[in-house]
Amino acid sequence: MGEAAGLYYELHGDAEAPPLVLSSGLGGSAHYWAPNIAALAEHCRVIAYDHRGTGRSDHALPDPVTVDDLADDIVALLDALGIPRAHIVGHAAGGIAGLALALSAPERLDRLVVVNGWAKADPHFLRCFEARLSLLRHSGVEAFLRAQPIFLYPADWISAHSAELDEELPHQLATFPGVATMEKRIAALARFDVTGRLQHLSDRVLVLVAEDDMLVPSSAGRRLYDELGGRWMEAMPIGGHACNVTDPALFNRIVLRFLKS
Repeated sequence: MGEAAGLYYELHGDAEAPPLVLSSGLGGSAHYWAPNIAALAEHCRVIAYDHRGTGRSDHALPDPVTVDDLADDIVALLDALGIPRAHIVGHAAGGIAGLALALSAPERLDRLVVVNGWAKADPHFLRCFEARLSLLRHSGVEAFLRAQPIFLYPADWISAHSAELDEELPHQLATFPGVATMEKRIAALARFDVTGRLQHLSDRVLVLVAEDDMLVPSSAGRRLYDELGGRWMEAMPIGGHACNVTDPALFNRIVLRFLKS
């Protein structure tokens, strides 16, 4: 565990193994990757971190926040750790931050896995976030967090893990980054648009989608795959938006197969 450039980070695995940055989605927490770290760290030097504005990282954010800011933070973390080049596995916001990094600093990227991401915000994605922001603004943080699993997980998984989700709620409430931070981060994701700019990245990027993603439809991932030139794509039949949590064994196999290919 450590802090660099205002970012909390954790290191896992052999220091001589290929470096792999794990960048989470809207919540921004390194803890999001708990189901995956052990398996990935058997093959990589894993760097998991809290996004700026969230968790244990610096909570001061620019106004407005952009996805390029998220990409710059990954570069700052690599610089602080003396890592010239790394793999990145990014979930949603973390995935598009990886795309932004690939465009602005391609020499720092080895391979990138974009999990349930997009080249341009999808209308369904925007509708979901309008509903979530309405809950946050008019019903409060607890209502926002109680509704969150509906967008992240398949219905059957929620039913089977309802008690665990309830147990997590007090921690989520205690660590919630604040309404203003969440609004800035959502606005950055909604503005992101790299259509027409990704063709040269085809050999380096895997698009990974879950067919039953309730938040970012798999069609958004397929459009991203087309933007990249149609080289690397994997589809998990079930798993929801947080497919790395609901089916970590399959997720880890897919990611490691690509990184080692």
